[in-house]
Amino acid sequence: PVTAGSIVVPLGHVIGNEKWRGSELAQRLQGKVRLIFEDGLGLVDFHLPNRTCILLISEADLVAGDEFKRRLVKFRNASSLRGIVIVEKTPISDQYYPGVQKLVVLELGMVLLPVANQGEASQLIIQLVREQSRDRGSNPFVGRQRGRPAEPAVLQALQRIPGVGRTKALLLLQRFGSIHRLCNADTQELEQAVGQTVAQQIYTF
Repeated sequence: PVTAGSIVVPLGHVIGNEKWRGSELAQRLQGKVRLIFEDGLGLVDFHLPNRTCILLISEADLVAGDEFKRRLVKFRNASSLRGIVIVEKTPISDQYYPGVQKLVVLELGMVLLPVANQGEASQLIIQLVREQSRDRGSNPFVGRQRGRPAEPAVLQALQRIPGVGRTKALLLLQRFGSIHRLCNADTQELEQAVGQTVAQQIYTF
């Protein structure tokens, strides 16, 4: 189902899944990047240069149930492409967001970028394409090894824990090496790194 491993996307271009034709997102991309629609992209919504894919989870997907989770897990298991997950975080879908965050960042090790609407999603895609066209090395979302989440995303995820700022997040990463090991740490191990109060907050979170 991840048919796009063989697709080579030229710089400045985006290949979009046919299902997005006529959407607000596609209209906003037109004229800013070269958008080409393809049928049969399978799990992926948009292909960017440098083997990067966008998987877009709309407000409707979140409210409709778990189908989007199966799609993300399938993509992660079947693909060597870099997946960036863009999720519509609105007042209606807000309640589902922590679950999506846990799945995407902690369990699948992918980059998660929340947006308020399709307009913001299009701006993000345009920004990613322009960054890639300029200099691949300067884009924080691409160029990492598969299986290692981009460090800025990991730091941001850790800083969402109550009581954990940038310094403590860095300390935790140095000590435990990965979010997976941090999640499996007991309170005593956490206390040695950040003290009793914060350790308890992390453990509860």
